[in-house]
Amino acid sequence: MTEPAPQPRSPEHWFVLAAALAAPLGLLLLALVLEPDPRGYGTHEQLGFQACLPIRLWNLPCPGCGVTTAVTLALHGQPAASLRAQPFGLVTIALVLGGALLAVRAHRRGRDLYAELGRLPWRTLGPALAALLVLCWGYKLLALRGWLA
Repeated sequence: MTEPAPQPRSPEHWFVLAAALAAPLGLLLLALVLEPDPRGYGTHEQLGFQACLPIRLWNLPCPGCGVTTAVTLALHGQPAASLRAQPFGLVTIALVLGGALLAVRAHRRGRDLYAELGRLPWRTLGPALAALLVLCWGYKLLALRGWLA
């Protein structure tokens, strides 16, 4: 019995595969060029971005406050400090690495990654990720206010 011939893949498949493989390399590049900001946020400023406007105006973190710092801390071998800075940073790393592994696996099995993305349960995944981000934001808010030990 022979294997079925692989189906041709869409041009979008190759874009998704390239993005999935480039994302972990992007994280590695961040780890090489950035030093985590000791404040627990603001590392993105080393890339030329402005300081976080809500922090400047109201001393309140934005939902993504500290994610770049947390990712950089984790990639510098400091997962506990990463978790303290912003738990969503570790979620980001897990999503990037997991996404790359799943993309390679699906590609090797002959699947079209663009079509596979369309089959994901976005109505469940999207709200779950949003809820997780809000919880992590709440943690960051409490931590910056000094309400956590």
